[in-house]
Amino acid sequence: MSNGSNQFCGRTRREFLWQMGGGFMGLGLTAMLSADGFLASQARAADGMTAFANPLAPRKPMFAPKAKSVIFLYMYGGPSQVDTFDYKPKLYELDGQTIPVKTKGRGGEKNEGRVVGPKWKFKQYGQCGKYVSDLFPNVATCVDDIAFIHSMTADSPIHGSAMLQMNTGKILSGSPCLGSWINYGLGSVNENLPGFVVMLDPKGGPISGAKNWSSGYMPATYQGTILRSNGAPILDLQPPEGVSRDMQRKLLDSLGDYNAAHHATRVDNSNLAARIASYELAYKMQSSAPVATDIDGEPEATKELYGLNQKRTQNFGRQCLMARRLVQRGVRFVQIYSGGAHNDDNWDAHGDLEKNHNFHAGNTDLPIAGLLKDLKRTGLLDETLVIWGGEFGRQPTAEYAKGTGRDHNSYGFTMWMAGGGIKGGVSVGETDELGAIAVVDRFHVRNLHATVLQQLGVDPNKLSYFYSGLDQKLVGVEGADPIQKIIA
Repeated sequence: MSNGSNQFCGRTRREFLWQMGGGFMGLGLTAMLSADGFLASQARAADGMTAFANPLAPRKPMFAPKAKSVIFLYMYGGPSQVDTFDYKPKLYELDGQTIPVKTKGRGGEKNEGRVVGPKWKFKQYGQCGKYVSDLFPNVATCVDDIAFIHSMTADSPIHGSAMLQMNTGKILSGSPCLGSWINYGLGSVNENLPGFVVMLDPKGGPISGAKNWSSGYMPATYQGTILRSNGAPILDLQPPEGVSRDMQRKLLDSLGDYNAAHHATRVDNSNLAARIASYELAYKMQSSAPVATDIDGEPEATKELYGLNQKRTQNFGRQCLMARRLVQRGVRFVQIYSGGAHNDDNWDAHGDLEKNHNFHAGNTDLPIAGLLKDLKRTGLLDETLVIWGGEFGRQPTAEYAKGTGRDHNSYGFTMWMAGGGIKGGVSVGETDELGAIAVVDRFHVRNLHATVLQQLGVDPNKLSYFYSGLDQKLVGVEGADPIQKIIA
């Protein structure tokens, strides 16, 4: 203070006393919280002396798991249940007729519509006699290993919010994805690879973008990592030219030494410790990721099984084969998108249904069957849970006055699961005779998520993350039961 001024270092006396008081109170509060153990986990991670605990370190499941990994084959856009796996013979005879039926999609609510009969024939397959359309002749050969859920429901008939719910359990953005929850609850058995991997369609990503593989309010450690099927699997993973592996190792060691040496003079160095852990993972991935995604050494018979010898099925087949190699190496959750961008670049068949579904089913049928058969013959199907489906299904009636396009349907649609302790050759739930709405054993997206967690050895109603004053859960505060009828 000088010349009678009431300023002290640019602050008034009142501001100085206020800040000092707040600071001393903060110290007292910190001491009390520390005494109660509230800051124990942060101290262990940030003291600069104790080794930083990798948040992806493997954790014990709550009970004996039936699955170790998940492969989610996401059919972005919403495949039509009545043209794929939900056989509705009544629709053939009603084709072209306008009938009373309540529907709700992007075109709004309607009380009647023109029936679009299925454009493909259905046949029975396997010992279970499951009806499957001609769209999926290869997947049809695997029906005795598949559990079909014909009564799935969701809260939104709009792509963006429906996709968020299928991935995060919520129709609003900001929540962690299924893969994030799995890695938060169980960690990863391979710390040299990401625990949550996403592979996109070459045409582009889905609507809502990265929100579909975000970790939401959880640390970014749990978010999905985009893995490309061609070229470098992960962009910018390799060091700049002239930087050797030895140089990287020395830099990481130096950062660790710096972190330890300065722990006493730093209020909180947890961010630095977390960054070092991220750098360490990237360092390990430089050698592990290329090996995990290098399918060139696979036998030619295996490549042919996935359709890599055909231009049409090559890309999705490569992704499915990479998914098998990843779960084989301990990656917990792999999600592969069929369809990207908008309109007919994905399964969103608003115009020409036949052209749309012939294209996308033709690209994926052989690789999906190849994945199931490869997992089974290698023994991995017993511990790998495979999921197929989109954010919703489609209506039995036409969206427009002309054409075969169908609008969105979140009232009743089909998904299927295989492996990982799931019964094969069963079908649960039913839609009405038109396939418009689930009427028997209605299951919500939350029930699907609960089933996945259950098979991985995690109680879906106990796995929680404290955020915004609540113990947040993937299945919501109301909870959800697994679909017991499909669990072996």
